[in-house]
Amino acid sequence: MAKSIAIVGGGVSGLTCGVLFAERGFRAAIFAEQIGQQTTSGAAAALWFPYDAEPADKVIPWALATYKVLVDLCRDPRSGVSIIELHQYCRTGEIQIPDWAQSFVIPTEVEKSFTVFSSGLSLNVPLMDTTIYLDYLVNRFQKAGGSINANVRFEKLEDVDPKFNLVINCAGIGARGLVHDIDLEPHRGQVAIVPKIDNLKCAIVCDDAPLMYAIPRTNDCVFGGTNDVSNDLAANPATTTAIVDECSRVLKIDNPRVLNERVGLRPFRKSGVRLECGKRRDGRTVIHNYGHGGSGFTLSWGCAETVFSFSSSAE
Repeated sequence: MAKSIAIVGGGVSGLTCGVLFAERGFRAAIFAEQIGQQTTSGAAAALWFPYDAEPADKVIPWALATYKVLVDLCRDPRSGVSIIELHQYCRTGEIQIPDWAQSFVIPTEVEKSFTVFSSGLSLNVPLMDTTIYLDYLVNRFQKAGGSINANVRFEKLEDVDPKFNLVINCAGIGARGLVHDIDLEPHRGQVAIVPKIDNLKCAIVCDDAPLMYAIPRTNDCVFGGTNDVSNDLAANPATTTAIVDECSRVLKIDNPRVLNERVGLRPFRKSGVRLECGKRRDGRTVIHNYGHGGSGFTLSWGCAETVFSFSSSAE
C-alpha cells in the first residue's frame, strides 16, 4: 500500500480524504490554490441531501455512508455538525419523495404561513456549518500529521512531486483543466449571508424555480440561491437582491442586511461522479474523486472510504 500520498484539492473532498488517510498512518499532503473556507466548499449551504449529482445508484450509497459519519460527528461540539429539521417544499403539485428518503421522512403538512407552497416533506439531516466544519477538518488533518500546501497550482497531475507514489485528484471544477475533463460543467451557486433569523429553527428549501433556501447556522443564516451553468465567480448584486427578496417573502420578514455574498462553482459531471483508480504514464497510481455537483459534503466520507479501498487494491 502506498505510504506517501498527495491530495490535489483543498475543498471538502480533499480535506476529508486527507483526514481519513492521515489518521490511518499515511504521510499525506494536500496541495491546492485555496483551502477550506476559500474554496467552493466555503460557499456551500452544506446541508446533507443528495443534489445535482449522478448516478443515483452510486450517489445514494455514498451519501448514506456519509450520513452515518456525520451523525457521529454531531457528538463533537468542535465539528460544527448538527442535526436540523429540513422542510422541503414545492410550489405546485405534490412533492415527490425519493425512494432513499422513505425511512427518513417525517409526515408533515405545509405550514399555513408558507402560502407560496403547495406541498412539502420534512426530514432530519446533518448540517455542516462551513464556518466551523472546514476549519475542523483542517485542524484534524494537521493534528494527524498531514501537511497543507496552499497557493499551489498544477497544470497537470504529472507536476506533482514524484516522491508521492499515490495521487488523489479532488480538484473539483479545477479538474477540467488538470485532467482535461470536458464532462465537467460549472453549476454556479450564489448565496447571501445574513444575520440569524429569529424563530427560524429549521432549514427551508424549495427546488422549484426560483430556487430558494434559508439555512440557519450557528452565527448567521444562508439565503440562496442559484444553479446556473456559468464560470462567473463574481457576486451579482441584482442576484443577491433577488435571493434576499424571495427568502424574505417566503419567511414573511423584512429584508435583512447582507453580511456577505459568496459564489461557488458546483462541479457537476454530465457522465456522473468520477471515482476511479488508474495508472499514470510515470507508473504512479492516481485516484480520481471529483464531479460531485451540489453533493460534495453529502458524499464526502462515503467517497473517501471508496478512495481508501482503491488505494488498498492498488498495493
